[in-house]
Amino acid sequence: MKDTFRGGVHPKEHKDLSRKAALRVFDAKGEMVFPLAQHIGKPAKAVVKKGDPVLVGSLLAEADGFVSANVICSCSGTVKAVEKRRTISGAMQECVVVDNDGQYAETGAFGQREDVASIPNEEILKRVKDAGIIGLGGAGFPTHVKLAPKDPLGVKFLIANGAECEPYITCNDQLMRGYAKEIVEGMEIVLRLFPNAQGVVAIENNKPEAIAAMKKAVEGHKRLRVVGLRTKYPQGGERSLIKVIAGVDYPITKLPADVGCIVDNVGTILAIGRAVTLREPLFRHVLTVTGEAIKEPSNFIVRDGTSFSELIEAAGGLKDGVEAAKIISGGPMMGIAVGTTEVPITKTTNAITVLTEDPVEKADRKMTACLHCGRCTTVCPNGLMPQMMADAVAAGDLERYEKKLFGLDCISCGSCTYICPAKRPLTQTFKQTKAEIMARRRAAQGGK
Repeated sequence: MKDTFRGGVHPKEHKDLSRKAALRVFDAKGEMVFPLAQHIGKPAKAVVKKGDPVLVGSLLAEADGFVSANVICSCSGTVKAVEKRRTISGAMQECVVVDNDGQYAETGAFGQREDVASIPNEEILKRVKDAGIIGLGGAGFPTHVKLAPKDPLGVKFLIANGAECEPYITCNDQLMRGYAKEIVEGMEIVLRLFPNAQGVVAIENNKPEAIAAMKKAVEGHKRLRVVGLRTKYPQGGERSLIKVIAGVDYPITKLPADVGCIVDNVGTILAIGRAVTLREPLFRHVLTVTGEAIKEPSNFIVRDGTSFSELIEAAGGLKDGVEAAKIISGGPMMGIAVGTTEVPITKTTNAITVLTEDPVEKADRKMTACLHCGRCTTVCPNGLMPQMMADAVAAGDLERYEKKLFGLDCISCGSCTYICPAKRPLTQTFKQTKAEIMARRRAAQGGK
């Protein structure tokens, strides 16, 4: 087994801003907003209406299809509206808005620990689905679907992704330090679904405290081990991890389970454990608020639906005399720039990064024509040819982009853009191109 993958880059980590900040619970005071589309797949369907009372753990919206996920209330109060609100993407999306009473009264349907030794696999999957758990590493794929592959006996590796390679973000580092035993408990539950699998906790070597905590927690667990990985971006990418741990590559037409792997973020693994042992639905998760503009960079356990603005204030707000040049949902490599802080945190929000300088704006001022240096190809973790992909897009040849250059295999990691000496917006181009191709497909299928 190798300790890293081909390609990749070494951006400045900026993790020292928040890596020593222990997780702390934050309970919002303002209204809570719950988008119905917080996951890959079909948006959930609202099951509440204006005026309905709700509690922590109440079902706000139910999965509407096979690839979909429940949306769970994280506060108590009254449904204020079911209406379109602006979300992280900048788009107006259907949301359930709750007038938060600040009491955080719970339904009482969760919190009592159960002996799960006799729970059948079907019940484990049902509890995960009922809990509304999705991938917390960013993609948001419904977890109950991921844990039900066609051939469970063919799964050889369960990989708990603790790499956290994105610059600035440190919440999973703190999660592993403080909740290692619960993560291991969740892994043991998942391994029951895959009797032929090994459990591997994969962590970059720049997190020695997390590695030590997880190694201590796996002692005595014969099917579990911890692997330290070379610190390199995007080490935490699903394909990168599978290449390192299992030694295999796979095309975009296949899923990780097709090559014998299940990959879940450590936060997802913890949520699975709590859903099965405590029947606790997913209504909170860990998140980092950081950046040079933030007064007190922090790691939080935050309730879904909390506004960006409230959480930024909980981290001390902006430094005195400092203006925010850019606010990112996530980190600077794969995150999304947001135009306002009046948007809600969703299940997949792992960070709010507030910068004093906009790197994209800075790059735009220095952009030149392609130098044909080939660096973008060298660093691509999937072995793609970004220079040729960009040329195909410029020529309007989307068939070449997709069929010959495998452009849809791009994971939007940003490595090519980072390394490009000509400062070309390669990743942004590829994101837009993928969106255009997928829109054309939907149109060809009658808008489905």
